[in-house]
Amino acid sequence: MHIDLLTALNPGSHFVPGETVQVAMPGPPRQGKVARIEADKTAGQVTAYDNRDVILAAYPATVGSEDNPSPRGTHKVKGVARMPVFRYNPKVNFKQGKNDKVLTIPKGPNGPVGSVWIDLTEPTYGIHGTPDPELINKVGSHGCVRLTNRDAEELAGMVKPGVVVRFIN
Repeated sequence: MHIDLLTALNPGSHFVPGETVQVAMPGPPRQGKVARIEADKTAGQVTAYDNRDVILAAYPATVGSEDNPSPRGTHKVKGVARMPVFRYNPKVNFKQGKNDKVLTIPKGPNGPVGSVWIDLTEPTYGIHGTPDPELINKVGSHGCVRLTNRDAEELAGMVKPGVVVRFIN
């Protein structure tokens, strides 16, 4: 939960040990089997469909950027990694500043890809979480599809290898 929402739910709170605060209770994750996913850059949305073409879920998303666009066309899910370690290689990934070194960033929800990585058949691209949910569809990504950690985890629970992912716009 973002600190601004926590603050709005608890006006006047000092957030000290022992103090009772209100939090959002989002409910259980959606269930189902995703047959295909559409990542729509213009709409800033990821939509998951079942095999009857019924929408199972729709999530706000960041889909690439002008500098680092998402792949075009249709790809597939290769697999899912929960709490992934992030390995940054400037020779393979995007160039981050003047860094020329390979970096390994520890796993955890506050890492660059959040709490889950849905790997795509297009090398170095995936659908993943974020440590900054407030930036979804406000700031571009490095080509991947970024969801809140909660949404990425929910989607990861409904996909299997082979699910089709189509990029729109």
